This record gives sequence, C-alpha cells and structure tokens, in this order.
Amino acid sequence: MSYDLYIGDYAYSSWSLRGWLLVHRFGLNARNIMIPFSKQDVAEQMADIGTARTVPTLVCNDGAVVSESAAIAEELAARHPDAGIWPSDPKARATARTLLTEMASGFTALRGDCPMSLRVCYSDAAPSGAVLADLARLEEIWSNARAQRTSDGPWLLGEYSAADAFFAPVAGRIAGYSLPVGTDAATYVAAHLADPAFRRWRAMGLVHGPDLPWYRKDYPQSDWPGPTPRAAKAVEAETSENDKCPYSGKTPTHFMEMDGRTFGFCNPFCRDKTVADPEAWPAFMALV
Repeated sequence: MSYDLYIGDYAYSSWSLRGWLLVHRFGLNARNIMIPFSKQDVAEQMADIGTARTVPTLVCNDGAVVSESAAIAEELAARHPDAGIWPSDPKARATARTLLTEMASGFTALRGDCPMSLRVCYSDAAPSGAVLADLARLEEIWSNARAQRTSDGPWLLGEYSAADAFFAPVAGRIAGYSLPVGTDAATYVAAHLADPAFRRWRAMGLVHGPDLPWYRKDYPQSDWPGPTPRAAKAVEAETSENDKCPYSGKTPTHFMEMDGRTFGFCNPFCRDKTVADPEAWPAFMALV
C-alpha cells in the first residue's frame, strides 16, 4: 500500500515533519509532494485535493483524504496495525494518545515564539515566562511517560511511537533556540537530533527551497548541536565520475559535488535525495 503525502517546506513545516515521520519512520511507502510556503497560499495550492487545505495531507490509494496529523496517525495505525505506530501495551498506548493530543492542542507560547527553523541555531532566544512554562510542562509529561517505559531506549514509551513523532519538532525547537531544559529532557532531544529519519528531514531542509524571512529571528547564532550532515551541494556541470545515474541507470543530466568529486543523476529528485540524505552516501558510493 502506498500513499501521496503533501508536505510543506522541510526547514519550517513542523506539522509536515510529523506527518512525514508517521509514514517514513515506520517503514511505509509514500510519494512526497511539496507545497512550497514561498509560493501562493497553501490552501490555493491544494484546491484540487478534496477538502484538504493544510499540510500534511495524506491521500490513500482508495481515495481517502486525511489532512490532520493526529488523524493521519490513527488512520495509518488502523491500516498498518503491525507497523508499531502506537505502543502495543494498552497503558503505554493510552499515554501516547494523551501526549499526542496535548501536543496538537497545547504549547502555544513555544510554538508561537519559537517557530521551527531547522537551518539555524540561536544561542540565546531570551525565552519568555510563557515559553519557560511550556518547557516545564514538557519536562513533566516526558518524565511521566518515560517512567512507564516497557523497554530500554531513548524514546518516551520504549520503542519509537507516534508520540515521539509528534515531539520531534519540539526537539528541533529546543535545540534550534538553545532553550533551557534538564538533563533527562536534553537526552531525549539529543535522541531526536541523532535519529536517522530526523537527520534526513533536516538535511533536506538545508538544500531545498529559499530562506523564508518571516521565520528569521534577530538572535545571536551558533552551530547546530546535533550531528552535522556531510557537505554536498547541487552544481552545474557537464561531466561526472559516473556515466549512469546510480538509481535509474539513465544518462546523468543533473549533478552534485561532494568532497571535491562530481557525481551525476538522471533528475533533480535523485540528485537531491543523495545531497539531502547522509544515510544514503555509503550505498551511493558503492554504486558509483
């Protein structure tokens, strides 16, 4: 079973990150369709997709349109009961649903004052009292959830679940704005920053689309605290080390540069996939 997943800009769309993780973190298949925030109104760009007017929106192969992240979580869990989207333990599952619902409807100060912006890290965002209160609430509910874990590991309820997918953008905000949290919460944030799926999403955000000035904050900046993607970039070129695209076998028409070497691909998607995905490089290098 495959899906069409409509998402907004990788660097800025926190809800799209949640929807993308609900698909890709659990091994499901979807074609990603970008709705750029830099162009016309999102609702106008999605006018032909049923009643959907927001990202993320999931379109199922039977025509069902699901356009709220919490609903996407429930629908995917119902269609793929063995994917692990919800914890199998009833108590943990109830806690996960509660966490997801609170995240979807709460933390308005954190979301308003610190919009997700994965291209930068601010060393001092001078958080307001309301933001600090949101952080304290996050630490409380995260600690309560981790006390119920049925297995070891960095995630809230043992194995990665929909609850963790919903808090991934929060981890990005805490890291990106250098917000103060205790040791346990910082460890949980670090787990998200090191998670291959989160790294892949952020890496795509570094190379896809323009900087959007309405997300920019006038705070001092510092280096991103999580793992750093290897430096690669799309370039204009006429020749490459490989004479065939490693994904399709076709003649290269688009190119990237990495470590002083130029590689070719048959289309921008194949190129940008490799540019954006640090986990793909070992396999890619073996192909070329």
